[in-house]
Amino acid sequence: MGPLSDIRVVELGQLIAGPFCAQLFGDMGATVVKIEPPGTGDPMRQWGAGDPPVWWEVIARNKRSVAADLRTAEGQEIARRLIAGADVLIENFRPGTLEKWNLAPADLCAANPRLIVVRVSGYGQTGPYATRAGFGGIGEAMGGWRALVGSPDRPPSRLGVSIGDSLAGTYGCLGALAALHERHTSGKGQIVDVSLFESVLQVMEGLVPEYAATGHVRTRSGSVLKGIAPSNVYPCRDGELLIAANQDAIFRRLATAMGRPELANDPRYATHVARGQHQDALDAMIADWSSRYDVAELEALMAQHAVPAGRMFAPRDMLEDAHFRAREALVEVETERHGVLPMQGVFPRLSRTPGGIARAAPAEVGKDGAALLAAAGYDADAIERFRARGVI
Repeated sequence: MGPLSDIRVVELGQLIAGPFCAQLFGDMGATVVKIEPPGTGDPMRQWGAGDPPVWWEVIARNKRSVAADLRTAEGQEIARRLIAGADVLIENFRPGTLEKWNLAPADLCAANPRLIVVRVSGYGQTGPYATRAGFGGIGEAMGGWRALVGSPDRPPSRLGVSIGDSLAGTYGCLGALAALHERHTSGKGQIVDVSLFESVLQVMEGLVPEYAATGHVRTRSGSVLKGIAPSNVYPCRDGELLIAANQDAIFRRLATAMGRPELANDPRYATHVARGQHQDALDAMIADWSSRYDVAELEALMAQHAVPAGRMFAPRDMLEDAHFRAREALVEVETERHGVLPMQGVFPRLSRTPGGIARAAPAEVGKDGAALLAAAGYDADAIERFRARGVI
C-alpha cells in the first residue's frame, strides 16, 4: 500500500529525528525494519504521556522491530545482513558511531552499491563541530529559531514540540527520495548528510540575508511579526481568535466587517507599510472591537467576510471538528497496548497511490525478529543462540 511499497528501509535511529524520518517512509508504504537494543528498545518507548506512553504508537507505526545488540560482532552481522537487502538506511547517532560498530557507510555501500544512507546528526558529518553531541533543541538554537520565539522581555522560549528533530527527519526523507530518484539514472546509492541546525536554518526565511544586506536583526516579538499587521490573537468574551488580515484587500474586508470601512482609506492603515508602522494602535482598535463577541460569533463573521481567522485548537477541538473528520486528518488505529487510538493521519495526500497505516507500532522489542532473521538466512538454532546470549 502506498507509493513506496517497493522500497525497503532499515532504521538504526532512536529518539525522534531518525525514527520520524522512517515513519514518513512507512506512512507512504515502505517496508521499515527497525533495529533497536534488546531489552529496553528505543528510548521513545518510554517518552510521552500515558502508561505505557502513547507517543510510541505514532512514531513506530508501520514498522517491524528487530532487537540486535550493535555493540557485539553478532549484532553487527545481523545489521549488515538486513542492510544488504535494503534501499535506504536511516541512522541518527553521533558521527563515528557506525564506524565504531563496524558499520561504516563506505563498507555498507561497497556491499550494497544501491544503498542510500541517511545520516542525521546535530552538526553534520563534517566541520569542526561534527563530533559534538547534539539534540533538537541545540539545533533550534544554533539555527536561529529559539532566539525568535517568545516575548522580547523574557528569555527565548521553545515551541512545545521537538520541531528541530521533526524538521531534520523531514529533510532526511526528502534527501533520500531525491537520491532514490537519481538512482534510476546512475544505479548507485549515496550518503544523505542532514544536520539538526541546518534543518532549522532552512526555514528561517530571510533572517541572514536581511542582516547581511541591511543590518536588520529579527528579535522576539511575542504573538506578532513586527511590521505585519493586522495579524494577531485578539480577545473575545470567551477566548481568543487569530485574525490575519495584513493584505490590503483582506484588510478592506475586515474594516467592513468591523463597521469601519473608512479605515481601509485612512492613510495610517491603507497600505501594508502604513499598517506596519501603526501596528500597536491598529491591534488595540481591533482588540477593543473583537472583545464584544464570543469566539464562535467572531469566527463566523470572519468567514462571512472572507477574512482568514482561526481558533486555538486543543486536542478535544481537533477530535470534535467536522473539517478534521472530513479530511481524515485524524484516524483511528487499533493498537496493541491502547486499543483504538486516534492519531494524525498520513500526510501529504496522494490522489492515486495514497499511503496509510497498515501496521500498529510493535509493542514488544524485537517482535518481528525471528521471522526477519529467518528471511535473512539464519536458521532456528542460530536465532535461539542469539536469544540466549542476549544478542537479540
